[in-house]
Amino acid sequence: MDRIFLDANILFSAAYMPAGGLKRLWLLAREGKAELLSSTYAVEEASRNLSTEAQTRNLQKLLRRVTVSASSMTECRQVEAADLPEKDRPILQAAIDMKATHLLTGDVTHFGHLYGMTIEGVTILTPAEYLKGR
Repeated sequence: MDRIFLDANILFSAAYMPAGGLKRLWLLAREGKAELLSSTYAVEEASRNLSTEAQTRNLQKLLRRVTVSASSMTECRQVEAADLPEKDRPILQAAIDMKATHLLTGDVTHFGHLYGMTIEGVTILTPAEYLKGR
């Protein structure tokens, strides 16, 4: 079973547009085909950017199916070598620490150069790339 780490922008987008295509990730989890993971760091970032109570409620509902772990601030060499801004390193580190198989992010600016790469067992993809063919 895939262990999918969700970046803050994925959590934000899913809460912002609950009927959007990202709901397929939660369907996979409900069907037992994937386990959804995230970190307190990502959840806090997503929460900060939501602007309505309805969106915040949507996020809380979505998080019922997500295993959330405290972010690790320790870094391995692969994270340091990934050429990520300081603020994005805890995302990749948490995915590694949680033994995720995939890190899904829509952050093309900071993670785009890593799309398709596997770092410490974590393959970095956009949600569309992950969901293709599933």
